Amino acid sequence: MTTMTQSASTQVTVGVDTHLDVHVAVVKDQLGRRLATTSVATTPAGYAELLGWAEQVGPVEAWGIEGTGSFGAALTRFLRAHGQVVVEVNRPDRAARRRRGKSDSLDAEAAARTAQAHQGSMPKAGDGLVEMIRVLRVARASAMKARTQAINALKALVVTAPEELREQLRTLSTLRLVKTAAELESGAATDPSAAAKLAVRLLARRYQALTAEIMTLDAELDRLTATAAPKLLARFGIGSDSAGALLVAAGGNPARLRSDTAFAMLCGASPLEASSGKVRRHRLNRGGDRQANAALYRIVVARLRHDQQTRDYLARRIREGKSKKEAIRCLKRYVAREVFAVLRGNAQLQPAALPSP
Repeated sequence: MTTMTQSASTQVTVGVDTHLDVHVAVVKDQLGRRLATTSVATTPAGYAELLGWAEQVGPVEAWGIEGTGSFGAALTRFLRAHGQVVVEVNRPDRAARRRRGKSDSLDAEAAARTAQAHQGSMPKAGDGLVEMIRVLRVARASAMKARTQAINALKALVVTAPEELREQLRTLSTLRLVKTAAELESGAATDPSAAAKLAVRLLARRYQALTAEIMTLDAELDRLTATAAPKLLARFGIGSDSAGALLVAAGGNPARLRSDTAFAMLCGASPLEASSGKVRRHRLNRGGDRQANAALYRIVVARLRHDQQTRDYLARRIREGKSKKEAIRCLKRYVAREVFAVLRGNAQLQPAALPSP
């Protein structure tokens, strides 16, 4: 740990490079000079030690933290609970790292510099209804993936199973296959046929267990989403899954997003400039939160199927010379604007003040 005493009237900025077990922090004064460096454990005691250490150096204007949604999530919640201003910063760009090298203290210093330049953003709240939806969506995505793996493995085993077992199962639909395989009587794996029956039975029961798990998660997600954003679910074409993805993308404090343009960029639904020389054009955005982007796409597809006004708009944009992908991007941008207006007016989500410019 290195520390320099600072005037009590001079505010400082703290940058933190976050890791699983240790956080490295650097304090910079208003002139950009490094005043102190330390590292603390990622525990409540470590966070308290870090806050006390920073306040000893000088009054803290802001904390620039890298990874507020992952390794820095607990520290972010702790600092916000103690009235500190936290700014989410991106990791240093690769060109800067090639020029200056890579170390934890350099990354922490870069985080402080970004916070001083007001180039960061307000982190997501990380608590409340939206955080509950996020963690349950993570569990559901994992269960869905595991269930797909289980049924694929089950069908692959049926193809190579001994003749009697293969003929019994090969013509069944997925649901019948799982039900029949789960009810097979199997003992010890004394021969290839018995081993195949045991493997097929266990895979089928795994599929059933994961299906029950997904149904439980779906019920909880439906309830939480209806509580968090009833007005969003009331919009045409927006179901519980799409609403959940959009809520998680915006966070529990959507006031951190300055405009519908920022939300569209976050969802990857905004056009990107791709001009060069005499050519002036835009291209599709391949970045942003891809789950939120997929949710916007599902909403647009639902409206194209059931809403004549949306179909008319698509046809008009194609007549104007846009490709179908570009026209759908325009529709996703419209939906993003609509969703943002609903989220900003949602009393169920936590209000938050925007950071000072």
